[in-house]
Amino acid sequence: MPVRVAKLFSHESRRVGRYLASALLIASLCPATSVAQSTEDTLAAIANTKTITIGYREDAPPFSYRLSDGKVVGYSIDLCRRIAESVRQHLKLDKLEVMLVPSTAATRFVLVKSGKVDLECTTTTNTAERREQVAFSYPHFMTATRFVSRKSDGLTGIKDLSGRSVVSTTGTINVEQLNALNRRENLNISVLLARQHADAFAMVEKGRASAFVMDGILLAALVASSKDPAAFAISEDTFGPPEPYGILMRKDDSAFKEVVNDALREVFVSGEIYEIYEKWFMSPIPPDNRNLNLPISPTMQAAFESPHEYLE
Repeated sequence: MPVRVAKLFSHESRRVGRYLASALLIASLCPATSVAQSTEDTLAAIANTKTITIGYREDAPPFSYRLSDGKVVGYSIDLCRRIAESVRQHLKLDKLEVMLVPSTAATRFVLVKSGKVDLECTTTTNTAERREQVAFSYPHFMTATRFVSRKSDGLTGIKDLSGRSVVSTTGTINVEQLNALNRRENLNISVLLARQHADAFAMVEKGRASAFVMDGILLAALVASSKDPAAFAISEDTFGPPEPYGILMRKDDSAFKEVVNDALREVFVSGEIYEIYEKWFMSPIPPDNRNLNLPISPTMQAAFESPHEYLE
């Protein structure tokens, strides 16, 4: 499969009222019809162009990242390549080109809703608010929000962040969690924003921020790939319960979503997921051949054995 990188009571009044009600009904239906027409034909568009577009992140190892040679790799990317192959088979195409489109935390939802990408294969947390904009696949990973800091600063819990400068990545659920906790606990934290995860981590490395709040697994990957992993500590404290990552798709496209979830179900139930997981979480990974040594949690094991939609 070739790859190219690249959401008042008079008779007269009643008559007018009925007219206005009808007009409002038509007006309300037109946008919905337009949206449905633009979103429910993803499979037809893919069949017509023989191309599926996948959104990726440049800096979210081990899920989705680009190497120095331009190759896009990662756990989420491998899953989306399996999905692309299932789409090809479903459409009975001889070949299907995979076009890779760079995405950020700030642009991912726009890219999906506008149709610029068919699948967004990164590290997007499935929440009720986000499901109002986009659709999510079955969960493929679970993680909780934590913070990373320099060990020398001695920050062991969330309370230790009081009065300090703390960074997170713009457009993420982590920023919302940080701001909510800051207000609730009156911690007087100065919240800073970075465009990319790597930028935020660099701020902690250079002492420009006391901590970086992000998904625990992404922090672990950043620490593992740093020049001195022993210099950093990831908090035991979390900003909330574990939440699932899902692959993003446009809303109201049940046919495409079914193909995507069927593909994931096959990967999960067949056991292929364990090979993919071993590759990215229990083995040395590029570019530095660091091993995250992160065994599958009981929660993830259950999600793989019995795939289902997350609607909490």
